[in-house]
Amino acid sequence: MYQVIQYIKFLLKSTNQHGVHSPFVYNLVTTCFYDKSKHNSYKAIRSYKALLLQNKTKIKVEDLGAGSQKMKQQKRLIASIAKNAGTTHKRAKLIYRITNYFKPNTILELGTSLGIATHAMHLGNPKASITSIEGCPETSLCSKKQLEHFKTENIKLITGDFNTEITKLKTQHYDLIFFDGDHKKEATLHYFKTLLQTTTNDSVFIFDDIHWSEGMTEAWETIKQHPKVTVSIDTFFWGIVFFRTEQAKEHFTIRI
Repeated sequence: MYQVIQYIKFLLKSTNQHGVHSPFVYNLVTTCFYDKSKHNSYKAIRSYKALLLQNKTKIKVEDLGAGSQKMKQQKRLIASIAKNAGTTHKRAKLIYRITNYFKPNTILELGTSLGIATHAMHLGNPKASITSIEGCPETSLCSKKQLEHFKTENIKLITGDFNTEITKLKTQHYDLIFFDGDHKKEATLHYFKTLLQTTTNDSVFIFDDIHWSEGMTEAWETIKQHPKVTVSIDTFFWGIVFFRTEQAKEHFTIRI
């Protein structure tokens, strides 16, 4: 019910490209978000998830974050995870377009899950160096096998606790970070603050499920107000922030 109410609020204040006066955001919305082209990579994105949906192997899932709202049992079919908790086809295509649009050289993903978004980002920029962290060992192993099957390169999978692993990575610089692993307010804000030092002027942070719960919405509001954040975009399912010092601080609510 919370998400339904939040979505109604979102629809009431959201806009499309016609309500955007920032050239940077206008170009992003029209050229990337609303790109209707039938990219060849979409077939590979669909094939990747289709193979997972056929996989009847059961794995032991360790939910280190907020967990799944649909699946509570620990032993789960890979096919069920792909169907209920994996990145949707619509979002996989969007993360592909975003990666293809910005061409980030270095990408960090918190929450590999089955690697659907990881694979899509790789297709968006095959030359990018991607580091993806997954807390569940069996899920991580499944992702590794799946990504190897699709002959991906330049992807480093790390199995471990986010808190421990990002501490080792915070001296790096990342052009894009996808936060998709722990849907709790305190954890999200901690990861955000820890990884702020990895940003450059052109970095992009994407937060999944910003309206998952009241706590996640509060986390999103705090992130938007941070002094280093100049542009923020609420797409309802994702919150996207930029650190471009040449941009005036402004928030956008965009329907996709």
